[in-house]
Amino acid sequence: MRIYLDHNATTPLRDEVAAAMSRALRDVFGNPSSAHADGAVARAEVERARERVASLLGVAPAGIVFTAGATEANNLAIQGLARARRERGRHLVTSCVEHPSVDEPLEALRAEGWRVTRVPVDGDGRLDPDALAAALEPDTVLVSLIWANNETGVIQPIERVAEIAQARGVALHVDATQAIGKLPLRLATPVDLLSGSAHKFNGPKGVGFLALRGDVALEPWLRGGAQERGRRGGTHNVPGIVGLGVAAELASREVAERAERCAALRDRLWAGIEAKLPGVRRNGLPPELLPNTLNVEFAGAAGDVLLEALDLEGVSVSAGAACASGALHPSHTLLAMGRTPQQARCALRFSVGLGVDEAQIDRVLALLPELVERVRRVAPA
Repeated sequence: MRIYLDHNATTPLRDEVAAAMSRALRDVFGNPSSAHADGAVARAEVERARERVASLLGVAPAGIVFTAGATEANNLAIQGLARARRERGRHLVTSCVEHPSVDEPLEALRAEGWRVTRVPVDGDGRLDPDALAAALEPDTVLVSLIWANNETGVIQPIERVAEIAQARGVALHVDATQAIGKLPLRLATPVDLLSGSAHKFNGPKGVGFLALRGDVALEPWLRGGAQERGRRGGTHNVPGIVGLGVAAELASREVAERAERCAALRDRLWAGIEAKLPGVRRNGLPPELLPNTLNVEFAGAAGDVLLEALDLEGVSVSAGAACASGALHPSHTLLAMGRTPQQARCALRFSVGLGVDEAQIDRVLALLPELVERVRRVAPA
């Protein structure tokens, strides 16, 4: 039986989610945009899911825009808002530790004439809100930040950043993909746009959302229909949206319990690594860290080789972001934290979640000393 410690890449589907999706696939075949009774049934399912996602985040249902995932939501938020506000300014602010689905839309806008300022982080991966405030200019229209880093789990001071952005009249977009279902997120914080993806909190792949506060104006990213109040064209993925809604409801009920259980497993893993292995370092420190995430540098051991060794023993971990797997370059997040390229290549990410228990953690701890020693010997970094 395999041990899956890569929950930041994707998560197992909950049984309740699978059952709801199966029912929708079988029974709810109408197009939600159709005016007849079958369309009305499908439309009611979509709206029920919208209410569940809105309830999880503490926003109005009308502010939820369904997408194909967080990558699309990030593109819609960044490019859609920037283009809608192009007459007000062409300056955008972000950090040096963003996900590629934020970095690349920003680079696309830069190529079209927008200016992008990237605020650095410290050795623990945290952004200084005062440094961000200093980066804002009179023509800044958007700040886009990751709430919790996908590689390290480091949580950014979004509440303070939101206060700064609001005081300066700048819109704030937050990529909350990794935080949802792991942290109790309620948008009392003045966040204007927030992205999420179902498969990161035990929902299906291929569906996500952008949550909007108030009357934020966006230029549509996908055109071709009036769906989602004209903000995202295309026929709704009804089974996926239904699954997202159930996953959101479960997360809303269980987030505190999940966080406590995951933190205990993560801490057990780190305590064992620290006790059993010399030359290890943790990247990112509690309490400003996702409860399920542990990023460890194994000095002198090539991370990709250690990953393969663990995989052969039935353990799934990550050497960085899942979307960057196979890349030869070191993690840009760890480099931004001051790690050398060699140190960054020695890091592995362990992320726990549904189905992981203490026995599995202890099995990994029993394997690691021999594997790390072997990798340090045959594939030193």
